[in-house]
Amino acid sequence: MVSESETVLGLIKRGRSSSVAICYENQAPLTYQGFGELAIDTVSALNQIGIGRNDRVAIVLPNGAMMATAFVCVSGAATTAPLNPNYRQEEFEFYLDDLNARALMVEQGSDSPAIDAAKKLGILVIYLVADDSQSTGCFRLETVDDAKLEPSGDGSSGLAEASDVALILHTSGTTSRPKIVPLTHQNVCASAANIVASLDLTDQDRCMNIMPLFHIHGLIAVILSSLRAGASVYCTPGFNALKFFTWMEDAKPTWYSAVPTMHQAILSRAGRAKSIIDAHPLRLIRSSSSSLPPQVMAELEATFQTPVIEAYGMTEAAHQMASNPLPPLGRKPGTVGLAAGPEVAIMNEQGDLLTQGEIGEIVIRGDNVTEGYENNPKANAENFTSGWFRTGDQGTIDNEGYIAITGRLKEIINRGGEKISPREVDEVLMDHPAISQCVTFAMPHAKLGEEVAAAVVLRDGETADEKAIRDFMAQRLADFKVPRRVVILDEIPKGATGKLQRIGLADKLADHLA
Repeated sequence: MVSESETVLGLIKRGRSSSVAICYENQAPLTYQGFGELAIDTVSALNQIGIGRNDRVAIVLPNGAMMATAFVCVSGAATTAPLNPNYRQEEFEFYLDDLNARALMVEQGSDSPAIDAAKKLGILVIYLVADDSQSTGCFRLETVDDAKLEPSGDGSSGLAEASDVALILHTSGTTSRPKIVPLTHQNVCASAANIVASLDLTDQDRCMNIMPLFHIHGLIAVILSSLRAGASVYCTPGFNALKFFTWMEDAKPTWYSAVPTMHQAILSRAGRAKSIIDAHPLRLIRSSSSSLPPQVMAELEATFQTPVIEAYGMTEAAHQMASNPLPPLGRKPGTVGLAAGPEVAIMNEQGDLLTQGEIGEIVIRGDNVTEGYENNPKANAENFTSGWFRTGDQGTIDNEGYIAITGRLKEIINRGGEKISPREVDEVLMDHPAISQCVTFAMPHAKLGEEVAAAVVLRDGETADEKAIRDFMAQRLADFKVPRRVVILDEIPKGATGKLQRIGLADKLADHLA
């Protein structure tokens, strides 16, 4: 159980002082003792600059050890707001303003457009100066001409408390203005504890992080869960399929977590790396953030000879909500497993909880769930019902408690009144021997409103045309579910975290669909 008074900095105290917390390649590893000292120094430095509890500090750093340590250390004094380093200046201006950021944190020498955005908005820029003589991830803080801020009315010096906001993120905003999700220390620590329990993590584990650290998946499922277990994290510069097995040989990890598209890219190179896989066996592989095709799960397990644990998470739940269990309990491909932390139920549109086997909206409640969106009463009214958070996912719970997601409510295709789950079509497409990746989506139709379309990537050396794929589908699906258009691509457009995105795909592929 997580303590109600637990904070992110408190997680560091769970590790043995001499044990490795953060490491990467040839750099000196950062121990838990060193991490704790860095955190206290950072809190003190931020307080001296005028940054205190619940002040927002936007962090724009490349993936790696310093991003991981900065996130943890800054949360000890203030509220962290990690942003995608690939944003353009206008995007940075929007997010910095929307967050009401008091400071922007970048690495020394950075040429990020976030700096110009911050200066335009009158936001203090804090530079992280890496010290090569210290352990990996170590830094000190500097400002231009030692600039400081007047302490805000909301901020106070000292260590953050469990009720303070540790992390603030925006939702993806694919169909509307992004919503601000505040997560307290209690929320994120509860989620980290849930993941530790689901994966049976111990201080003997090492996770090789390939997830972006501006996203909830990498921050909580990898960094905070590992700290909660007193374990270590090998912090790569970000996902690179060409370097994955070289890193694996160096890191000697016991597990890694990724999104399905990353797993598929790893599998495409696994045949050349059998000796590394055999020499460094993994205890488990975790998949989350979007649906893992059962075919990919089976291929991963056969290749790595280890269980693949599919989990279900979202930003509003500080990541994890459900997870398939470790052996000897059963893993059910095509499901996201059992409730793994918060309570999970199924609700209808009227707000009534449904019984076992009925299809409705997946709802959750628990210590890891945000108390509500910031400055958005309309979204809170729409997304919270009788203390339950509405996930926006359609699904069902079977008689053993396994949760199956049948579709994202906003992604369900309405073809002239016929409701089609894109996920169902995806799973049939993935059975085609020539297809390595696919995403089914809605395209506009003059009479029906929406029609079914699919984008696919073929396996290396395989061939198939649109007619052959549609004929294959017609033998396995009702006619109204068969994609009327199949677009064959070298690569399917992805979001910032590597997830395939259905919403908006018809616009991106308009030239192919014309």
